[in-house]
Amino acid sequence: MRRPSRRGQVAIGVGAAAAVVAGVLVAREVSSPALDVRPAARAGDPACTGIAGRYPARIVGESRDPVSVTGVASWGNGGVVLRCGLEPPAETGDPCVEVDGVDWVFREDRSAGSGYRILITYGRDPAVQAFVDDRITAIDGVLVDLSDVVRPIERSPDDECVAAPR
Repeated sequence: MRRPSRRGQVAIGVGAAAAVVAGVLVAREVSSPALDVRPAARAGDPACTGIAGRYPARIVGESRDPVSVTGVASWGNGGVVLRCGLEPPAETGDPCVEVDGVDWVFREDRSAGSGYRILITYGRDPAVQAFVDDRITAIDGVLVDLSDVVRPIERSPDDECVAAPR
């Protein structure tokens, strides 16, 4: 059998390295819990595509995960998952907090026993949902970072889940 030339050996080495890197990236994305999240009905809405360019490289120290699901972003191996393109929630008695001009409703009933705290923006159309793994303790930091991301989605002036004292 004839041995490949030096140039051929380099080409084989580069091809093998590229295959290994691609395999690692695919395995990492496939193992990401975020991949189990389906795109929201309105994930292709211009508001969602507009905020996609604002996704930070890190949230509360967690690196962004490779995710190829439209309208979905993930950090920390699925520790924080953002999903854009939901219908805005109706009025609710669920707890709500305003963080840097963005109202977030905490979905207590859906969070119980799931291992995630589930939050959704209120008064923005389309709505943005966040899943925050219970292992992420800096929920306030997560909401500050995510509020910065979703703030460009226009807020309805009459829809505030936290009423200001009068």
